[in-house]
This record gives sequence, structure tokens and C-alpha cells, in this order.
Amino acid sequence: MEGITADESQRPWGSYTVLSDADDHKVKRIEVRPGRRLSYQRHFRRAEHWFVVSGHAVVELDDVATELSAGCSIDIPLGAAHRIQNPSADTPLVFIEVQHGSYFGEDDIERLDDDYGRC
Repeated sequence: MEGITADESQRPWGSYTVLSDADDHKVKRIEVRPGRRLSYQRHFRRAEHWFVVSGHAVVELDDVATELSAGCSIDIPLGAAHRIQNPSADTPLVFIEVQHGSYFGEDDIERLDDDYGRC
């Protein structure tokens, strides 16, 4: 079936699995290890919608922190600086990321800050 995939990628903060990859969207299941966070970044060709499945998240969006729990969601506008972190000491954070825009490649990332030296 077109657009359906199960590509998994390991990262220093956890992992993601691509659930759907089509011309007009991409969907990922993302797991963030306890105490870890993604880079503070922005995208120029896509916006994102994050839905927390389990765990607790702190989302930084244009320097404003918002706490989210399971069942909550947030929209990440095109060009907005953002990151998500898992403040838990022992519970993974799982969320679904829906990307929409004109391009979904991993090279559409401008890292502004990164705990793992990838800026």
C-alpha cells in the first residue's frame, strides 16, 4: 500500500518509526528516553502536529515551555523553533508526529541547540 512504511531509526535521545510517508504528509511514532530531549530546531518546508500517547512532555515552542500529558497535542508552525523533552526519570515519552508541508526529509532541520553536538 502506498505511503505505508515501518522504517525505524535510533537517535541519542530515543527512536522513531515512520508509520506513513506520502507526498503530502509523513507520520512518525517517536519515543524519547527518560531525561532526554530532542534538539531545539526549526523547519522551513514543513509544519508538525504532536499528539502525546503516553508519558509526560515539556515542549519548548519559540522559547515558551508547555507541559503536555497523554491525550494532549500541540501544533508546531512552519519556521517555529521547537523541541520536546521527557522530564521523567523512569518512564518513556511516546508521541505521534504528523508532518505536513512540501518536503519531509531529515535535512530540513536547522538545529539551534543540541545536547549531542549535532549543531
